[in-house]
Amino acid sequence: MKKLAITMTGALLIALSGCASQGKIEDVNAAATTAAIEAAEAALNKARSVDGEWRDARKVYLKKAKAAAHKADYKTAIKLANIAKFQGEMGYQQAIEQKDAGPWLF
Repeated sequence: MKKLAITMTGALLIALSGCASQGKIEDVNAAATTAAIEAAEAALNKARSVDGEWRDARKVYLKKAKAAAHKADYKTAIKLANIAKFQGEMGYQQAIEQKDAGPWLF
């Protein structure tokens, strides 16, 4: 899933950058970054809804992604947002799979 999102984002950036001027490339990068951050926030909110949010996902990765986007370091921002999204998805999956878990006795 993570590789697919990175590949699709990269393909979008390459396809749109071939016929765009420098200003338009920045707009496309900013839009792709915003989309990646919004997807990460959605995944983290979904994980939080079932108490499955992982510790560092929002506080570290998403926060750094937003800071990188603010500095126009779009490549780093997308990379960090994708990590946060992955952790949100896996946190949700883990919480759902382990919702009925209890102590295991012999």
